[in-house]
Amino acid sequence: MKRTYDFAIIGGGIVGLATAMALTKRFPGKGIVVLEKEASLASHQTAHNSGVIHSGIYYKPGSFKARFARAGSESMVRFCEEHAIEHEICGKVIVATKEDELPLLENLYKRGLDNGLRIDKIGPAELSEIEPHVRGLQAIKVPAAGIVNYKQICEAYGAVINAAGGDIRVGERVLSIRKRASHVEVGTGTGTVEAKFVINCAGLHSDRVARMDKIADDLKIVPFRGEYYELRPDRRHLVKHLIYPVPNPNFPFLGVHYTRMIGGHVEAGPNAVLAFKREGYRKRDIDLRDLAEVLAFPGFWKLSSKYWREGLDEMIRSVSKAAFVRSLQALIPEITEADLVPAPAGVRAQALRSDGSLVDDFHLLKSERAIHVCNAPSPAATASIEIGRHIAGTISATDL
Repeated sequence: MKRTYDFAIIGGGIVGLATAMALTKRFPGKGIVVLEKEASLASHQTAHNSGVIHSGIYYKPGSFKARFARAGSESMVRFCEEHAIEHEICGKVIVATKEDELPLLENLYKRGLDNGLRIDKIGPAELSEIEPHVRGLQAIKVPAAGIVNYKQICEAYGAVINAAGGDIRVGERVLSIRKRASHVEVGTGTGTVEAKFVINCAGLHSDRVARMDKIADDLKIVPFRGEYYELRPDRRHLVKHLIYPVPNPNFPFLGVHYTRMIGGHVEAGPNAVLAFKREGYRKRDIDLRDLAEVLAFPGFWKLSSKYWREGLDEMIRSVSKAAFVRSLQALIPEITEADLVPAPAGVRAQALRSDGSLVDDFHLLKSERAIHVCNAPSPAATASIEIGRHIAGTISATDL
């Protein structure tokens, strides 16, 4: 006998699992299923995440990102403590290395204060005490930043969902969404799943799933690959905390930086280049459909014309290790090419509009019997518990 669920969540990454977990608490006893196309959970953006617990300093005050990152960092730490998941609140520094970065650092400091963060502005002497190998004119010290393994977080989310009676089904690629009078039929590669309400958390494919529901929105997911190096074990001592440059306020990426990982290794990067496949973790990964969609999208060319200088720098760093190293040397001058070995890349799902504007904030669209999470890049992992709670809170009994 076919079962009709109350909720079907499309996508078994950290946002989808957090949403399912939130639904088990808001609607106890309701039938919940998570549909993940891969053979295991959290296989894409979550598994390739840098593992940072973000503080929320970068984001526009009042935005979803700012509110959810700050609250999410606290709820993430509580979740780790409750479930005995290894984590560390190691703190980070955001460093100005040039005179023209000082006004940007000051603006970022004010933004952090506006977002209610406990942060400090420090000079070269205190910076050297915190990070002896870093050279900078000024820095912001962010004590609340931390590190964790988000794959482990997802395993714990899954355990909570299962314990509450929810189903998690892997190998279920969603192919169609059909609305009926009393339910939604979600067609997968193995059959049909019926649910009273559907939540699309498909990440890199969220726009395509939204189009299955005939959502009228002009955004498209454009995949950007972030390429990393890793410090050799004998050079990890050069990095004590998390070390970031002052970001370009007009560019949606944070620049190459140093990230201590919960396993002890240190990543350096990423750059940001167009991926030729939505799940294109390697330079040679190409999907003609994915690439054709991007190249036919007017918004991509408008974005490219606006940021062509920054884009060119990113592409040069992609093909030239020496150029990549020069960017890293702005923060730690003694870094050399010999100190770095290649590390796995990640792919960011960035929503872009047809006018070339980037969708900066988390972006949710609601239709009859469905919610579509159509933009959830960083800091979505940090904010995942809060995103899940927010989505669950927008659903009422009358929606079922």
